[in-house]
Amino acid sequence: MLVLGTQILLGFQFRDVFEPAFERLPRSSQTLEMFGLVILLIAIAFIMSPGSFHRIVRSGSDAEDVHRFATSVMDFALVPFALALVIEVYVSVGRILGIAGGVEVAALIGGTALLLWYGLGLMARPREKMHTHKKSEETRAQPTSLKDKIDHALTEARVVLPGAQALLGFQFVTMFMDAFDKLPNSSKYIHMASLTLMAMTMIALMTPAAFHRIATSGEDTKQVYQVASTCLLVAMIVLPFGIVGDVYIVFLKVFASEAIARTVAIAVLIFFYSVWFAYTLYRRAQIKS
Repeated sequence: MLVLGTQILLGFQFRDVFEPAFERLPRSSQTLEMFGLVILLIAIAFIMSPGSFHRIVRSGSDAEDVHRFATSVMDFALVPFALALVIEVYVSVGRILGIAGGVEVAALIGGTALLLWYGLGLMARPREKMHTHKKSEETRAQPTSLKDKIDHALTEARVVLPGAQALLGFQFVTMFMDAFDKLPNSSKYIHMASLTLMAMTMIALMTPAAFHRIATSGEDTKQVYQVASTCLLVAMIVLPFGIVGDVYIVFLKVFASEAIARTVAIAVLIFFYSVWFAYTLYRRAQIKS
């Protein structure tokens, strides 16, 4: 549900840079838009991270730390998403109502989001935890049936797929916009490379469902689970490269600086790989030791 909310906003933030109205925005609003894009990417990295954590750390088995990790990152991911939403509302509404009107509407949206997403949950949360777990129990994997493992893998693929679909749609539409024709050829080639990688990502994420139907007629087998897990991890390896290519193009167009665009793109790539793979591999080694 969270990734469905972020995918539309991310696609819009990538696209609005190429719209004529964006160039008429004040420089401060353009910079805010880029800041909102970065923090939204942070939110998406966290929202999708439970899939790689579950695959790498626990090899698809159920464990308490998988649940705790997923809960923690989802709780945190709402903060940058709310901030990105507030920025987008301020910039969009501010064009019509001015700075004061944009601030008021953005504050209303942000306050409502925080109240319903955090306030409501915190008020309903019991003061004392219902269950306590020893450290040894928290880190012990639980026996997980093959059916549940396949369901988990397919669910995690469905979490990543909408983000890839939204970005791929943006990448196709962008190529038919007038602003795209004005880009230097190097940026056009980078965009086409990103589009290719995003298409490959989407194909990989849809492969487990096709394999499940065609190879086994919907029956749960170990081979289905292996294909689903492999395709999910391969997709998450390729996806960041498909994202950072367009991050580079957008920042280059806004700031007209290759140094800024390259720095932000590399930072985003490192962040995605750190959250999805570096930390998970560290946790896996820590548990094995």
